[in-house]
Amino acid sequence: MQRVYFELIFMVIVWSFSFVVVDIAVEFIPPLSIALYRFIIASCTFLIIDIYFKIKKKNNIPIRDEGIKKQKFSRNEWILIILSSFTGVSLFFFAQYSAIEIIGPSLPALFVCLITPVIITILALFFFSEKLNAFKIIGFVIATIGGFLLVTGGDFTTLTPESPNFLGYLFALMTPILWAIYSTSTKKLSQSNSSNTINKYIAYIGTLELLIFILLNGELLVFIKNFLNIQLFICALYLGFVCYVLGYFIWQNSQKLLKSSNAASFLYIEPFLTLIFSFLLQRSETIVLWNILGGIIVLIAVLVINYKEKN
Repeated sequence: MQRVYFELIFMVIVWSFSFVVVDIAVEFIPPLSIALYRFIIASCTFLIIDIYFKIKKKNNIPIRDEGIKKQKFSRNEWILIILSSFTGVSLFFFAQYSAIEIIGPSLPALFVCLITPVIITILALFFFSEKLNAFKIIGFVIATIGGFLLVTGGDFTTLTPESPNFLGYLFALMTPILWAIYSTSTKKLSQSNSSNTINKYIAYIGTLELLIFILLNGELLVFIKNFLNIQLFICALYLGFVCYVLGYFIWQNSQKLLKSSNAASFLYIEPFLTLIFSFLLQRSETIVLWNILGGIIVLIAVLVINYKEKN
């Protein structure tokens, strides 16, 4: 069980840096094109994995990971897969990358990681009959206070409609809702299917959705023109292989092994790390004392949420 916690820490570090990577990528192409590039890489990776296992099967070589094999889904499972592809891929990354383009990498990370665990926990109460104990409730309250300090930096006017970046905040606020729906749907799917199989089909369908959106938005020529840009390729490789293929597998696996609230609580660490990465790479971020204090409070909250009561 301890292994899953180490995997979650690795996932959070990887996802934290992804916001900075996207901030670099949007200097070359629009958000939708970045998302498509990412999922072309992810889809190609799953295709290579499928070919590899088919060759092993053809040569009668024992296969340890049976989860890679194609499985038959029920009608309801296909509905959940399509719902997951919209909420966890096409719509989610359009909203997130648009927010990053407008307000930078740190604030979108803060929004999705502050609000998502709360929404996931609420949904889990209804769909998985999970219960909240006193430590989790206290932990979420502490994390909300710390996260709010991280978001605002002590300046409450940043979240008002009069703010020049209000549209960026609106996109950022969409992401936790989409991610919570995605996490709940995939947790339901993972009860009877492997994480690799789920992520593979979500990636395939999500890639098609993003391609359609790009065609409708008239971005195809821009995407093709920049397809061989080496900096974009490195960004897409990191986002598609490291963040999606590896990161999403860890997330799905944690959803299967842990309570939704416990796994989701690790997301509170993500914005704090994103602020550090953004500061180190000089991505035009301003870190004040309230941001640092908020990050410390969030880290304390994660410990409280994952504390096990003694019987």
